[in-house]
Amino acid sequence: MAFARTCSVALVGVEGVVVEVQADLEPGVAAFTLVGLPDKSLTESRDRVRAAVVNSGGEWPQKKLTVGLSPASVPKAGSGFDLAVACAVLGASERIDPRVLADIVMIGELGLDGRVRPVRGILPAVLAAADAGYEQVVVPECAAAEATLVPGISVLGVRSLRQLIAVLTDEPVPEETPDDLGRPDPLLAGLRVPGTGAATGMHSMGAAQHDHGHDLADVVGQMSARTAVEVSAAGGHHLFLEGPPGAGKTMLAERLPAVLPPLGREESLEVTAVHSVAGLLPPGKPLVDAAPYCAPHHSATMQSLVGGGPGIPRPGAVSLAHRGVLFLDEAPEFHSQTLDALRQPLEAGHVVIARSAGVVRFPARFLMVLAANPCPCGRFSQLNSLCDCPPSTIRRYQARLSGPLLDRVDLRVEVDPVTRAQLTAPGARGESTATVADRVRAARERATERFTGTPWRSNSEVPGRELRSRWHATPGAMDEAERSLERGVLSARGIDRVLRVAWTVADLVGHDRPDATDVALALQLRTGVPRGVPMAIGALT
Repeated sequence: MAFARTCSVALVGVEGVVVEVQADLEPGVAAFTLVGLPDKSLTESRDRVRAAVVNSGGEWPQKKLTVGLSPASVPKAGSGFDLAVACAVLGASERIDPRVLADIVMIGELGLDGRVRPVRGILPAVLAAADAGYEQVVVPECAAAEATLVPGISVLGVRSLRQLIAVLTDEPVPEETPDDLGRPDPLLAGLRVPGTGAATGMHSMGAAQHDHGHDLADVVGQMSARTAVEVSAAGGHHLFLEGPPGAGKTMLAERLPAVLPPLGREESLEVTAVHSVAGLLPPGKPLVDAAPYCAPHHSATMQSLVGGGPGIPRPGAVSLAHRGVLFLDEAPEFHSQTLDALRQPLEAGHVVIARSAGVVRFPARFLMVLAANPCPCGRFSQLNSLCDCPPSTIRRYQARLSGPLLDRVDLRVEVDPVTRAQLTAPGARGESTATVADRVRAARERATERFTGTPWRSNSEVPGRELRSRWHATPGAMDEAERSLERGVLSARGIDRVLRVAWTVADLVGHDRPDATDVALALQLRTGVPRGVPMAIGALT
């Protein structure tokens, strides 16, 4: 029987579906038909596979060839099916024993010369294969490190189709050496998508985590803002920094990722899967173990922010910042509809994108930092009259950030200009990133111990009803917050967020439960109204 089958994986968002690749040879006029809802890049695999087989020393069957991708109802996209299609054809022509191919999952693009190139989404594809019960996968050699992150599955990395044929037929495996011309290996080009490097503000390395030139000690003054950054990192609370140009808003946001603790194993796999699908994994670093940092420009579209695009939707900035920081500088300059699209992922921790090509779900549990000037000229302040903007212009500018969006932001801090005395005073440097990061790590450990046996990991994730019913503040600690609710200063969502922030402050200072001082600091960070409590975390211990 001139029939063979093997398997590959179709990605829908960051989830994979195992696809059976079937090849059937029949007598008749030589033709190659590919069925099963392939996209344009997959349809072109007919020519790539034929050339790769011939240039690898194989013989192309001169018969009627039909390749089917099952299930046929699932859209298939990308060039990662090339390797499976080539092996299925060789199995049908009896160059390879079809029984050897049946239980192997193959992922990789073929060059015309038979070299195997990497594709995006290796990690989620291998995860899908493991979940489906498969034990063997074949991937490009340069992506094997990413595939081996999945436990319990045997990974074979190959550099060319001829190597794979030799392995499957028990023949001597030929050596495939890279071109030694002083240039980067061309096969590594498939691991990254052009235009996704660090200069775009969308990369998988926390900016401050890997740059020792960024340190919180560089920020002069700004005690309230520094405390807000520490509380934000300890509890995963969203942060809004408002102040004139040059006050240090961007400096604080860039240093926030380094304060966050390293990602756990499960979190690293979640982040790596998203960045693999997006083509953001750098060669030589298959696992993202630091909090990602994403800072899109204010001209970003809604699709680039929440995800989308033609065909099957791609992850957007909110997903690239999963388990990390999403920094929106000059937030009022973003389109209002684009900003309001963040409301659902801020609450749910994921984003569901429905398009005609399908519905996909991307993780989006990120820490959002908004930075804004108080007015178009940036000089409006209660302390001076340097601003030339009319009051109506100031109101319109500040109204670009909608109330429902700001209600989801736990911490709101006024970043005042740094004075000459603060800037030139000896010993003006504050605490270093390492010192703050140690306190944040200890606070996270306290929260993790408290939430043992629950699906939550940080204070910001706990629903309000659970906080009110299971984890209580000390008696009378919430009285002032409840009075603010009665006066309309806080909403019902707002009082829950104050309680979450109070728990984070308690974790930072080592209290078993939030007391009145912890709640007062949380209220001050939420509303900006002074409550007569020290703003430095060290002063509360």
